[in-house]
Amino acid sequence: MTRYEQILNRLPVEPKTWLVTGVAGFIGSNLLETLLKLDQKVVGLDNFATGHQRNLDEVRNSVTNDQWQRFSFIEGDIRNLEHCREACAGIDYVLHQAALGSVPRSLKNPIATNQTNIDGFLNMLVAARDANVSSFTYAASSSTYGDHPGLPKVEGTIGKPLSPYAVTKYVNELYAEVFARCYNFNTIGLRYFNVFGKRQDPEGAYAAVIPKWAASMIKNEDIFINGDGETSRDFCFIDNTVQANLLAATAESSSALNQVYNVAVSGRTTLNSLFVALKKELGVNGVTYAKDPIYRDFREGDVRHSQADIGKIKDSLDYDPLYFIEEGVAKAMPWYIAFLK
Repeated sequence: MTRYEQILNRLPVEPKTWLVTGVAGFIGSNLLETLLKLDQKVVGLDNFATGHQRNLDEVRNSVTNDQWQRFSFIEGDIRNLEHCREACAGIDYVLHQAALGSVPRSLKNPIATNQTNIDGFLNMLVAARDANVSSFTYAASSSTYGDHPGLPKVEGTIGKPLSPYAVTKYVNELYAEVFARCYNFNTIGLRYFNVFGKRQDPEGAYAAVIPKWAASMIKNEDIFINGDGETSRDFCFIDNTVQANLLAATAESSSALNQVYNVAVSGRTTLNSLFVALKKELGVNGVTYAKDPIYRDFREGDVRHSQADIGKIKDSLDYDPLYFIEEGVAKAMPWYIAFLK
């Protein structure tokens, strides 16, 4: 039995109280759903800046009424320290997902990105430290690797940041390290690599590539590829990300704590290959898309290639990704089709 399977078996008989920030967002709502199905008590914090009430409604419809009653929601902002203190009261494990994501958004409005991702992060650290939570797991980012050309990306080797967003996520890691050293406060950072899956917003200017392309194909709209299409990413299905969060939150080994880990599958998928995979999976689900992609200039601030080394998280947390790009797309596509009907 894997460590993750042991956790899934243990939690329902030893329930804990969890805080999920950004709970109405893509990753946050998937964490909420998993935890409630494991009969955990969950406090959620969100200001709906990028999250949606519909995500919470969908979770409610996916769990039992008894499970839903274990969820308490606080509409608040991590930029407000008192909201953070309220949310952290009585919490065992913090899963901090709230942030303003997107490289383009940060280039357009670096001040807003800094206020949420750095000021808000520091508020959460202080509130969680003062509440004596058992562990603090936070969403870091593969953008921290910046202009370092080496592949695969190894946690201990990073380059210079290429966007304000990347700066903020690196500062999160620095603050977490300082809190461990100065306050003996346990944290784990998870450097996400292109997470995708159900409830990832396909709409808006800053939509991620998989939901955005899936939505455009379903609507028979043009697909635009930035650059030559050979830009590659390590796409990670949401269920793998949920696994990593639960493994991190419940880690007890001192050597595993106060570390940063890549969360990915250690694969490389080009945008051209992704286009073919989405088109194929839509066809499996009865949707035909016959257009060719339209190529345009590379996007400012983008990294050319990204692939994670996941040896560290496998060794330290017993992480074992169960879904690769094909399986993830196959599992996510019915949701996108239903969502966009």
